[in-house]
Amino acid sequence: MFKTLPITIIFLTIGVAVNAQNKHNNSKTDTTKLKTVTVKGYLSDQPMLSVPASVSVISPAQLKVQPDISLVSAVNTVPGVRMEERSPGSYRLSVRGSLLRSPFGIRDVKIYYDELPLTDAGGNTYLNAIDFNSVQGIEVLKGPDGSLFGANSGGVVLISPVNRYDSTNFVTAGLSGGSYGLVHENVGLQNVSKNNQFNFNQSYQTAHGYRVHSDMYRNYFQASDKLTYGNNNSLKVLGFYSDLSYETPGGLTQAQAAADPTAARPSTPAVPGSIAQHASITNKMTYGGAVNEWHITNNIRNIFAVYGTYVNFTNPFITNYEQRYERTYGMRTYFEFTGTPKDNFNWKANVGMEWSQTNADNNDYGNRAGVRDTAQSLDKVNTGQHFFFARYEETLYDRLHIEAAASLNFYGYDFRNVYPRKQTSFTKQTFSPQVMPRLALSYQINDNFVWRASVSRGYSTPTSAEIRPSNNIINTSLQAQYGWNYETGFRLRNNDETMLFDVSAFYYRLNNAIVRRLTAQETEYYTNSGDIKQPGLELYFTDWLIKQRETGFIRGLQIGESLTISKFTFGNYSDATKSYAGNELTGVPRDVSVASVQVKFPEHFYLYVQYNHTARIPLNEANTFYAPKYDLVQTKIGWEHKLSDKSRLEIFGGIDNLLNEKYSLGDDLDAVGNRFFNPSALRNYYAGFNIRF
Repeated sequence: MFKTLPITIIFLTIGVAVNAQNKHNNSKTDTTKLKTVTVKGYLSDQPMLSVPASVSVISPAQLKVQPDISLVSAVNTVPGVRMEERSPGSYRLSVRGSLLRSPFGIRDVKIYYDELPLTDAGGNTYLNAIDFNSVQGIEVLKGPDGSLFGANSGGVVLISPVNRYDSTNFVTAGLSGGSYGLVHENVGLQNVSKNNQFNFNQSYQTAHGYRVHSDMYRNYFQASDKLTYGNNNSLKVLGFYSDLSYETPGGLTQAQAAADPTAARPSTPAVPGSIAQHASITNKMTYGGAVNEWHITNNIRNIFAVYGTYVNFTNPFITNYEQRYERTYGMRTYFEFTGTPKDNFNWKANVGMEWSQTNADNNDYGNRAGVRDTAQSLDKVNTGQHFFFARYEETLYDRLHIEAAASLNFYGYDFRNVYPRKQTSFTKQTFSPQVMPRLALSYQINDNFVWRASVSRGYSTPTSAEIRPSNNIINTSLQAQYGWNYETGFRLRNNDETMLFDVSAFYYRLNNAIVRRLTAQETEYYTNSGDIKQPGLELYFTDWLIKQRETGFIRGLQIGESLTISKFTFGNYSDATKSYAGNELTGVPRDVSVASVQVKFPEHFYLYVQYNHTARIPLNEANTFYAPKYDLVQTKIGWEHKLSDKSRLEIFGGIDNLLNEKYSLGDDLDAVGNRFFNPSALRNYYAGFNIRF
């Protein structure tokens, strides 16, 4: 577990030493003060330093140095967060170990698109629908934080589709290409007038993938229009359309992966393979909403948002042919009350609610070589959830910050089988209302050092995909999972905010855990089973060892380190035949270290190198199979040229998996027939350009 610590210690030692030296070597070209990092996730902007929670921010500048074809490498720089891509377009995202119940997709994490929920009422999130270039910033609130965002036990992710710090007019265009048939094109524009800001993004991406039968493409369109009226009031309309399709090569056994890692899952005498069944996913998603911000008085404001989405989802699979038609609509509103500032005392309070409804037609048919065959089961599942929330915060003597929050959560679903049982009425299933409290505080020891602590309750209801899984049986006995999270940590920065050191230690115990099981026919079902112990440590460090300047051969040198240590184990946990108490939690490596170096050179050249060490990963509950550890190195080099006062050209290129490591970024957990492995690409390359007018 401690093999990653030496590089962490080296980075921290270098950073502290150089900062100490800089105090004695001030110069006119070495006094850059960066913009204060703020967090919007707690309903209003506040400096990240004093937020009494484990929060990470991925800024536009951080996204810029990453490959523009996927969010994976950028998101994985956040400690405690793991994003996987088993093949192009096939994402998985977990925060603090929520992969246990996630054969693919996202579980126990609530995701928002601006002020609007991207996660539907049934708990499903189609993050892979969004294009990389249409994301202008990400905030991650780690651990149970459902007091403001409803039922979740892993965390909350907030996606910004517009860069709120850029108020200029521009037109952008970019094109990149690379190994395995990669092509990525994007166009964007922003038009800002006195009281209006309009944004538009379009992109197209395609790739053949490293493995056979892993082609993907995505057409994406996104628009946002913000009208400012009155005294700082605003009305924002935004949305996107995504047409995504990707082939799924399927998992391989260890022997198959060693013999030919590029192969798709082969056919057997009993079961056809991925190619024979044309296994793939097509997801056409339309999403839109409006957000109104009204400053009623100088001390009271209201946010009111409405949204809707339509999803057409098709999945020819090995054993069946699934089609889903999902319609979601909802609203979110809250009031903010701000007290009149007084000496040594400030306060703020919020009260609000969120409501959403997802109505889905879940249809399963036979799969005849990729062609829809006769009906197996046709169901209507309507899922509803709503919650009320309140939050109060106060600051005493500009040092002690206290927050208390709670939400009251309601969840239920109705279902009706259209075929074969031909039910004429819906059956209702309602969960007991649940309270999710959170208490947190932070103390500013000095201007640059803040200690924090919090306790919160997590609660996750079963998703609609778990209620009605691929075995076509609606599981009315499946219950919610819950637990308490205890956390402490601190943040340390320097005076000019070019250095940040952030540490979190936590313990979360998840009870009544929802577990994925597979039948002999490889259809899945879910059940509640036992508890999971999740103690962990997360560390983030970044420092501009040489601050950005206009002279010298090195115009800036930044290092970064993200360390995650997760000693997650099963507690009182078993299936029908065996106890797994004490075993490592599937899908979660014990330690992950992501280190980076960014160097700026004259003439606007830059070099970025990122190193990811991931420990071995348990692949089944019995811990008899592990994915081996891996070490990934990726590099990106670029050059920016100013064409005019308002125009610039950027040319870039990069190498992924520089060490030619054999690894699997996204294994199938508890797979039937031990088909765990989805081998990832060996050394590969990309290059492209962006132009801005």
